[in-house]
Amino acid sequence: MTNRPGSGPEPGDREIDDSELMDVAQDPEQAESLHKALRTLANNPNVQGPLQEMAQGILSGRMGMTDAIKDERYMDALGDRMTEIRHAAESQTMEDREAERGKREEWERRRDEEEQKEREERDGPSTNLFTGSKKRGPGGHRG
Repeated sequence: MTNRPGSGPEPGDREIDDSELMDVAQDPEQAESLHKALRTLANNPNVQGPLQEMAQGILSGRMGMTDAIKDERYMDALGDRMTEIRHAAESQTMEDREAERGKREEWERRRDEEEQKEREERDGPSTNLFTGSKKRGPGGHRG
């Protein structure tokens, strides 16, 4: 695991966890959402330049979220991207909007399924261990 200044994340590099975003997040769920958004920016081939650099820097731990927020270059890039998105939305036809709505609903459904699966994987083993050890364990207490 190496973090070299100026390099993007590479396989095997350390990635921050949700708790490392709590300096800007209001609660763990918001930190988790922010983490996922950063991953999307870092890995999306349509996002390049300063936004992708920022996301990769934060995810690798080379830069804190508060530092990124204070960096004018990153905030300008974010503003430019939001303007592009707004212009694209304004020029959409009704058919385009309907198609986008369908794609968004499908994406939200898949995201919800993935989040549920992650929750089950995260919460499942600890619950099973507790339940399993309570029901029967070798050398258990007399009772």
